[in-house]
Amino acid sequence: MDYIQELRAMVGTRPLILPGVAVLLFDSSKSHLLMQKRTDNQLWGLTGGFMEPGESFEETAVRETFEELGITIQNLSFQSVFSGENLYYQYPNGDEVYSVIVVYSGVCGSEEFKLDAKEVSEVKYFPIHALPENINPNHQTVLSQLGY
Repeated sequence: MDYIQELRAMVGTRPLILPGVAVLLFDSSKSHLLMQKRTDNQLWGLTGGFMEPGESFEETAVRETFEELGITIQNLSFQSVFSGENLYYQYPNGDEVYSVIVVYSGVCGSEEFKLDAKEVSEVKYFPIHALPENINPNHQTVLSQLGY
């Protein structure tokens, strides 16, 4: 059982404040952003996830990218931190969270994706100024705040 599952066993679906990361992964030209379609809500989103105890934010970014996409990140770079009421989200299973999201950017270390089928159904590069409309709400907030 992982850390969040252990917390959920104690508090149920009540809101948790959870720190995590979102990674803006670009192609080698840096003109296209990689997005992934989530399996739980069928919305496009950024690569990322919540921290595990003892991890740094950078370690979380590297781990989540490898777990979800099977690739490494080149040129990992800090971008910003987002938090607050507008980062509330209720998952399809009823779990509620207020996310604290540390955003990084980087370049995909490979195009040979090995998707985690439990979380990701599809990945696709989108032109930076032509992102899809059906984006996970928290990631839409992050992208809007960053000017995308």
